Amino acid sequence: MALLVLGILLWWAAHLFKRLAPERRAALGDKGKGPVALALFASVILMVIGYKWSGAFDLGTPPAALKGINNLMVLVAFYMMSPAPKKGALLNGIRHPMLMGLGLWALAHLLVNWDAASFLLFGSMLVWAVVEIKVINKAEPDWTPGPKGTIAKDAMFFVGSIVLVGAVGYVHSLIGPSPFGG
Repeated sequence: MALLVLGILLWWAAHLFKRLAPERRAALGDKGKGPVALALFASVILMVIGYKWSGAFDLGTPPAALKGINNLMVLVAFYMMSPAPKKGALLNGIRHPMLMGLGLWALAHLLVNWDAASFLLFGSMLVWAVVEIKVINKAEPDWTPGPKGTIAKDAMFFVGSIVLVGAVGYVHSLIGPSPFGG
């Protein structure tokens, strides 16, 4: 569980570095992008390995119906994290669609994973997304949405999100439990 916690802490630190220490981040300039990206990559590796090796105990068994709800929420989350908010019409007025999508993804996983490691991982990602939104809004209170795109672009990205959910679900079933049942 220590690797999981380390990965989560590194994720938070790398993402919040720019907001909590703007002068230090600015002093690094473009040279700072590499170390931050490396820290984020390392955080994901640590979280994946830490989660897989956690040996966490189950806190209960979720109802089977939640799996379908989880899959629908993940589909919406993928759509929110796609280019649809910038190029489509439906999500154009949402300021933080990626963070909201990640929060929805985390919440969806909390619905179907009732073990200590999942509560720690997905709970921390949900809290992080909310904190990140608040920190960004405080640092940059003025925001105007970009030009509204088309419904055709929304449809294109929604179909892409369906394909992506299928591909991610397939890989997910190879390395862990199948999100589609069975």
